[in-house]
Amino acid sequence: MLQLSKREQQAMAERSEFARNARVAVLIPCMNEEITIANTVRDFRKALPQATVYVYDNNSTDNTAEVAEKAGAVVGREVRPGKGNVVRRMFAEIDADFYIMVDGDDTYDASGAPRMIDMLIAGNVDMVVGARDGAHDDHQRAGHAFGNRMFNRIYTTLFGREFTDIFSGYRAFNRRFVKSFPAVSAGFEIETELSVHASQLRLPVAEISFPYRDRPEGSESKLSTFRDGFRILKTIIVLLKEYKPFWFFGAIGLAGIVFAVGLMVPVFIDFARTGTVERFPTAVLSTGIVIVSILSITAGVILDSIRRMRAEIKRMFYNTTRTRAGD
Repeated sequence: MLQLSKREQQAMAERSEFARNARVAVLIPCMNEEITIANTVRDFRKALPQATVYVYDNNSTDNTAEVAEKAGAVVGREVRPGKGNVVRRMFAEIDADFYIMVDGDDTYDASGAPRMIDMLIAGNVDMVVGARDGAHDDHQRAGHAFGNRMFNRIYTTLFGREFTDIFSGYRAFNRRFVKSFPAVSAGFEIETELSVHASQLRLPVAEISFPYRDRPEGSESKLSTFRDGFRILKTIIVLLKEYKPFWFFGAIGLAGIVFAVGLMVPVFIDFARTGTVERFPTAVLSTGIVIVSILSITAGVILDSIRRMRAEIKRMFYNTTRTRAGD
């Protein structure tokens, strides 16, 4: 039998005590979820009896707020449209030791929330993503499923293989992550920003797979396959520019140099044959492209140094953030 040292036993006891007394907040940003919000609130109150469930209404035109309050949630409001705006307000206003963020559409398994909290404590990680089993299946969400697969592959290529479901709305965080997260995004791209933030600072993260069910009849998704897909793609490009500027501007510069060399090949051939530059405009254009490309690469080098400095500042702020509410 494995024998634990006194220090390990003490650490386990402290974690158990912390888990029993921890303040847990369930955050549910939603708009027009009158049909599903009551079940969502009740399920999470049952799964986490010690938690406070917060529902922040984002300009609903139905009775979402009233239904949520009757189900036992603490109701708040964010008038600026967009899930990112709601999450930013919730992260700023709500103080707890651990946070569960979930959509109000009754598609996520509330019974798995305690496992996510346990993973935060026992695994000593900052974020746990509830990866959705079936989220990439082509049933009733063909456009969404294709988009999920495509964007997950793009994210893996650009930022690494830490996540298999970057768009999951079911996540658990510790206080340090929540209070140090900048939350710049306004809409559904907030999940991508959460993932990139963790990847940039090399924060310890984990994934747990949960069954994912379709929305109940009469409930409609607010996610537009094409409109929000383009916004998410734009967000990934912007985040690549912000978090990996050398890659971004270096790739542009390298592509420009290759294109300029391709334009100059006929000019070189003519010069070797005749001794004169007959395609003078092409030569000028190619020279200009090379100059701009070199400037782009130089900008990438400079911005990469700035990016490193910003990451160091974020990391220092993360390290100075209190890990427990009330400390």
